Amino acid sequence: MHMPGGRTSPSRAARSRPGPRARGAHIDSSRRRLFDAAAREFAAHGFAGASVDRIAAAARLNKAMIYYHFGSKARLYRDILRDMFAAVAGRVRDVDTSAATPEEKIRKFVEAIAIEAEARPHFPPIWFREIADSGIHLDKDTIREVAAVVKMLAGFVEAGVRSGAFQPVDPLLVHAGIVGPLLLFFASRPLRERMARAGIPGAAQYQRVQVVEHIQRVTLDVLRGIGDAGESQLTFRQAQGDTRPSRRIGLPKAADTADQINRSKGRIRR
Repeated sequence: MHMPGGRTSPSRAARSRPGPRARGAHIDSSRRRLFDAAAREFAAHGFAGASVDRIAAAARLNKAMIYYHFGSKARLYRDILRDMFAAVAGRVRDVDTSAATPEEKIRKFVEAIAIEAEARPHFPPIWFREIADSGIHLDKDTIREVAAVVKMLAGFVEAGVRSGAFQPVDPLLVHAGIVGPLLLFFASRPLRERMARAGIPGAAQYQRVQVVEHIQRVTLDVLRGIGDAGESQLTFRQAQGDTRPSRRIGLPKAADTADQINRSKGRIRR
């Protein structure tokens, strides 16, 4: 209903305004768009090289919305870091509270890291950048999440040692042997695709399930004290579908290598 002078009645104006639920959904949507755009930007350029202008443009929002939702570029970055590690910690806690055996918990730990790294393509490159920067952007809450993951893994290892299934191994080395290869696999996908286009066969053919199973087997071999992983190792030809047994090529012994070097030096002198 129109009032005199062309004004809209208060009741109609009230109906045209979005309600609290609609406004909340819009705020959540804009925050999510900024978060996702920022995650891609930080993964590509690091914290120092990231641009709030590019983040806002990618999210199709005004730059002021970054400060409205997150307060600063630094807080936005910390929220992304915290989300990454909290997701991993939450998944590992589910493993920790399960009734699985120590061996199965190790397998599930590897799978948990892989699931979260794959769900967040920004995770591997951002984590590598943080390692290179000595983790200077990790706040206390995020550090606690990282520490919790390592402590739970240490618990899996200790339980396996008590049961007689594992040999004593430093949990930090076990953690590095799991996380490093997984992050490298996910972060290197564009490079491996370029290598494949350049004529290196198989560079882009490894699948997540192959890599996860390989890391699970190698990790368990180490924990069980098996020095030679043998057939558990994923070979280059197997990744391309070749199931023929691979010929083991041993590294030369140090003494043999030294003798070869000395013979070469003798030939050069003559």
